[in-house]
Amino acid sequence: MGAHSEASLDTKFLDFSRQMNLYLNHFPKHERYGLSQQIRNSAYDVYGFIVESQKRYMKKTSLTNLDIAHEKLRMFLRLAFELGYFSFKDGSLSADKDHEKTATHRYLVISRMVDELGRMIGGWIQADRAKQNPDGGKTREAS
Repeated sequence: MGAHSEASLDTKFLDFSRQMNLYLNHFPKHERYGLSQQIRNSAYDVYGFIVESQKRYMKKTSLTNLDIAHEKLRMFLRLAFELGYFSFKDGSLSADKDHEKTATHRYLVISRMVDELGRMIGGWIQADRAKQNPDGGKTREAS
């Protein structure tokens, strides 16, 4: 992954982070220090591993940790959706009758952003593997 791609990953993460914090601020009050904090911490872990992976010469372990942290984030967001927390507005259940539609929309928006981050992380992992093993893992037979 080149420097331009890494900067692009940073930019995508910042866009995701803004949207995530907006949605998390609407979660129920009783989850403010529960699942919403866990989602924030997972997102910050992802960002930390992005920075770490950019700075390390040997990236395999850092990229693996990044991939794991990204999957945790994805699963926590899905759990929040399944528990109905995307239906809330300002800490209480939304009064409008389309709160399920709103919840689905919010989840789809944030989920697409997480998926895009995942695709970029996956591309980075593949590029690093190719760089570490330029012959594609094929061994040469002696003639």
